[in-house]
Amino acid sequence: MEGMEAQEFFHVPVLSHEVIEGLAVRPSGHYLDATVGGGGHTRLILEAALDVRVTAIDQDEQALLAAQKQLVDLGDRLKFILSNFADYEFSPMTFDGIIADLGVSSYHLDTPERGFSFRHEASLDMRMDRRQPLTAGDVINDWDEAELASIFFKYGEERLSRRIARRIVEQRPFHTTVELAAAIASAVPRQYRYGRIHPATRVFQALRIVVNDELKSLETFLQKAPNWLVPGGKIAIISFHSLEDRIVKHSLRNSTLLQVITKKPITAQEEEIVNNPRSRSAKLRIGERSYTNS
Repeated sequence: MEGMEAQEFFHVPVLSHEVIEGLAVRPSGHYLDATVGGGGHTRLILEAALDVRVTAIDQDEQALLAAQKQLVDLGDRLKFILSNFADYEFSPMTFDGIIADLGVSSYHLDTPERGFSFRHEASLDMRMDRRQPLTAGDVINDWDEAELASIFFKYGEERLSRRIARRIVEQRPFHTTVELAAAIASAVPRQYRYGRIHPATRVFQALRIVVNDELKSLETFLQKAPNWLVPGGKIAIISFHSLEDRIVKHSLRNSTLLQVITKKPITAQEEEIVNNPRSRSAKLRIGERSYTNS
């Protein structure tokens, strides 16, 4: 079962060729994978050049354990750290390159008990770091109607946020993902119920962002990370929705230490989208630590 869990955690890294090219991985370089997940990008970095070392961070203990199993053959060139990427401090000019893949891993979506997906019945959890106290159930069952409407609109970009919040408050408490998804579906007009995406998708995104404080963590990380690069070192960030991409775009552009390499984000080629549908919404932006401000 343990081996099975590690296998499940491994997911195909998106934009893998573009990331390795963008980081310009060099022999004996030291790289930071700030969201190691299943270890896909870390493996590619370690195999891209001789004597490369990677420091790998994840806030999810299960992710870290799974990555250690996946990368056991490369273990002596790896250091693992259990932490949110916004909370850890590194010395200035430590890394030749930094990668952060902000997507929820397919493991999280496919592991019912984590509560990230309404495709499976599970408790309303959604914590990446299970040491944190706040769960999605706490938000749904305890926050008032105006707060719920606000987060659904702000973090889920859900236009029907008020209707959905009203229905949730009328019907709560909720205990499972499936119950919540059904209540959301019942709150929206019939034509939305059978659209391209399930009507609960945006609300679940909003809950995940709130529970894990994702946008604030991303802002904090992007303020600190350029300091950790050597001059000429690259930072590559993959985002999956417009809220994240906006923060990445502005943070790279506004940093006094970085030059933006990607005027427009790099997106997946058609071949990758066919093989890995998850890559469809991925956007990669790259910055380089300038030599003048070092």
